[in-house]
Parts: sequence; C-alpha cells; structure tokens
Amino acid sequence: MTTVNEEPSRLPLATSTWDDDEYRAIDRVVASGNFTMGAEVRAFEEEFASWLGVPHAIMVNSGSSANLLAVATAVLNPEIDLAPGDEVLVPAVSWATTYSPLHQYGLRLVFVDIDPDTLNIDLDAAGRAIGKRTKAIASVNLLGNPVDAVALKSLADSHNLLVIEDNCESLGATVAGVAAGTMGRFGTFSSFFSHHISTMEGGVVSAFDDRDAATLRSLRAHGWTRDISPTSPLRPPPTDEFEELFRFVLPGYNLRPTEMSGAIGRAQLSKVPSIIDGRRRNAREFVRLMSDVDGVRVQRETGESSWFGFAMTLEGPLRGRRSDIVAALRASGIEARPVVAGNFTRNPVMRFFDARISGPLDAADAVHDNGFFVGNHHYDVGPGLAKVAEIVSAHSA
Repeated sequence: MTTVNEEPSRLPLATSTWDDDEYRAIDRVVASGNFTMGAEVRAFEEEFASWLGVPHAIMVNSGSSANLLAVATAVLNPEIDLAPGDEVLVPAVSWATTYSPLHQYGLRLVFVDIDPDTLNIDLDAAGRAIGKRTKAIASVNLLGNPVDAVALKSLADSHNLLVIEDNCESLGATVAGVAAGTMGRFGTFSSFFSHHISTMEGGVVSAFDDRDAATLRSLRAHGWTRDISPTSPLRPPPTDEFEELFRFVLPGYNLRPTEMSGAIGRAQLSKVPSIIDGRRRNAREFVRLMSDVDGVRVQRETGESSWFGFAMTLEGPLRGRRSDIVAALRASGIEARPVVAGNFTRNPVMRFFDARISGPLDAADAVHDNGFFVGNHHYDVGPGLAKVAEIVSAHSA
C-alpha cells in the first residue's frame, strides 16, 4: 500500500491505496475468465456485511447507484410508508446524487440548513421543517463526519421518519458506538477511486430487512427474480424453471458491479483499519495546525470521523479571500475543491425538482461562498498540511 508521498509538501485530493494484493486480485479474475458479477462479488458482499455488522450488503457499480436503489426500494416496498408526493428532509449541502433519486421517484425535497461546525444537517432545523407529508430524512455524513446517531434516532422515532443514510464519504466513521451506514433502514457507500477504499468504480447498500435486500438485488439486475431466494415474497412460485431465468417483478436497472470490482474490494477491506488510522492521525495534526489560524472554521468532529478530507470555512479577516487562497494553494501543489456542492439550492438543476426550502440557509451559504476542502490520505501528509496552514495564515495578516 502506498505510504510515501514523493513530494511531501504537495497534497493531492486522491491517491491509491492499492498494493500487490489488489493486482493479484485482478489477475485472479482474469485467470478465471469470469468478468460479470459472480462469486467474487458475493464474497465481497458477505465480507463487507460482516465487517459492518449488518445482515445484508448489496454491491453495485457506484455510490450514486447505491443511493438510487435505496430510494427505489423504499418507494417500491409496500411495507414502507413512502410514496410519490411525500416529503423527504435533505441537508442543503451534499452531492447531486443524494437528491436526484428522490426527485426521480416523485418525492418532494425539503432543504434544511446545515450545522456550521459539523457541516451535517442541522437536526433542530430539520425538526422545524417537518410537515404533514414528511415521511423520511436523507441523512448525509459529510466528508467522513457522521451525523449524531442519538439525535438522529430521536428525531426519526418521534416523527416516524424513514432514515436513508448517505455514507458514501464516511466509511469507517462511528458515533455513540454506532457504525456510520447503519443508522437508518438503508446505508449507502462508495468505493470510487478517491474514497476510503477503491474498487475503481463501485458502491454498496447496507440493509437489515430480508425483503429490502431481495428488492435491492432484483432492482440491481433488471428487476428479475434470478438473484433472489425462491422463498422471497417477491418471487412467485415458478411455473417453469426455464421461464424463471427471465421473470421480471420490478422496474429495475442494470447496476451490477464487475467481478474485478468485487475481488479488489475484498483486498481493500483488509486495509480499512490502517487506512482509517492514518487519516485520523493526519486529522489530529490538521486540527492542531489550524487552531492558531485566525479566520478559519474547521469541521468539528462528531464521534469518530473517518476524515475524508479537511474542510475550512473562511470567516472574519479571511471572508471573501477564498479565490486568492485556492490559487496560492494550487501554486504550491495543493489541490482544493468546494465543500461538496456548497448550497445545492443555488444550482440550476433545482428548476427540475419539486422542492421547498425550510428556513434560511445561512450556514450552507457560508460554505458555498467561503468554504473549501483539501485532501486527506492514509499516509502522513503533515508537511502538506503545514503548508496549507502557512498559506492560509499568510492571507489573514
């Protein structure tokens, strides 16, 4: 596994966590001659579910697809009270594919401000946003930082809300003894190149309910019954085994991962403890370095973050200086990006959504106008972080 940055003061957004294990996994799949979803994917799902501590883990081709299937399953399962026209609470800061599946299934998005410190949904504001048609909350763990599990459960239970947890950026995070990605009925994960583990492209949905798992598996592969248990209520008694090969019960997709992704994922899972430990060591250094820099609000950790990256919101003497700071960082070999999509309601795509905004979005606007983040990795990035602190501090003078 890569452990050395050739230019220590440089800080890229993404680097590889692969070593010989992943390439041997690729060779194993090539030698097998089986490239479509099969035994390697099934093994990865079992190992991921065991690692996370859930009954079911369904692998798909991306974290975005994981979100789509979680929403689709919630709407299509008659045992879940969620239907087109119902409202879903969402944080104003997240990625596009947190929101799009909700729109695609006819749900109304209710945008709620974020907490300016944690950058996650403001659960007090979420409580005020609940209306007669509010049935669910799409809770997002932003940049490795989990939402407060106790407060989220209290809000959901008191209003009978379904929780779909977008954990695509926060593999390995925990809060109050609860693993991120297990706080709701569904949890979603991404294994894209820049995330904590990488299977090239890939994602996972975690589930507790057998029917949910069967629905996820059917939707993943065209809506057919081939991949689900013969005893599942989704699978009518077959009239003919030959016909059962192509029997469709749900309006599905083709979101299957490849065998190569499954095999790589198995190798990556064994590295998760060291990957997260390395990121947390870097986080302690980042917090120490930035504590003396005037005009910077850094993301406050809830529980144990897995620190996808290091977010900063510029305030006071640094407010309005983001473009200058980002340019200086870039010149020093440090990549920076907006904090996800900033205040998502300021994106042109909003004209397509059935949505309402609950209350002011002041914290989301502050992140949109004055926020950015830099990368974090499994190896020591202390010199790069020191350079970040030096550059930001120089602009506050």
